[in-house]
Amino acid sequence: MKILVSLKRVADPDNANKVKVTSGKIETTGLEWKPNPFDEYALETALRLTENGANTKARLGEVVVVTFGPKETETTLRAALATGADRAIRVDAADDTLDGDLVARALAALVAKEKPDLVLVGKQAVDGDANQVGQLLAEYLGWPQATFAGSIQSEGDKSLVVGREVDGGTLKLRVTLPAVVSVDLRIVAPKSVRSVHTPATHNYADGVRFAALMAIMAAKKKPLAEVKLADLAPDTALRIKYLRAELPPSRKAGIKVKSVEDLVQKLKTEAKVL
Repeated sequence: MKILVSLKRVADPDNANKVKVTSGKIETTGLEWKPNPFDEYALETALRLTENGANTKARLGEVVVVTFGPKETETTLRAALATGADRAIRVDAADDTLDGDLVARALAALVAKEKPDLVLVGKQAVDGDANQVGQLLAEYLGWPQATFAGSIQSEGDKSLVVGREVDGGTLKLRVTLPAVVSVDLRIVAPKSVRSVHTPATHNYADGVRFAALMAIMAAKKKPLAEVKLADLAPDTALRIKYLRAELPPSRKAGIKVKSVEDLVQKLKTEAKVL
């Protein structure tokens, strides 16, 4: 099975309290970059689907990772290669020249060239939270899709049984390959992903894997190609434009009330929520 995984770097969400808004623009200077967590889950899913969990050294398929961004984003790709991906592709573009639709259209062109059996993406990026790329990509390709995947069971190169996380619990469906699947956080639980090669008794460690030092060094020799955005999407016009950003107004300090009646009165007259 050949799997294409889309990765995005984001400003470290653990330091979101340090984000500033200056002249209507979001300022992230000084924040560390890291892979979007949901995209890391997608990569972990791809690795599990292309290996025997009891012997992870042999890749029983191919995992290709792709990211959109400037030269610095190759750090994200090298990290993915170190954890087990086979090849990487960087689509050269500036962060502020991209939106979900443009990324999806460019990915569709890349899929036409790479011809993967499966495209895996995170359900959303934690910076924009748009939750668009997976669905748009499936539409442009005309492929079946499954969103918010919390579990995946491989049925070889023909189909997947996907457990989708929905409001009422889990909805299981079978998708015929090739397909697009977006993953949720529970996909990296010990038994959430099962390839046809992995014994039913095997349990993975909870979460994503980390690369050993030797793997990090070896990743420097793995192929990393650069592609121009215009070669994939001649029309680079954005469908979404962010005009201005503003921080929410400061909240007033809370107050104590003497009784329920007093609380209801203040909710009516002051907060005006009743």
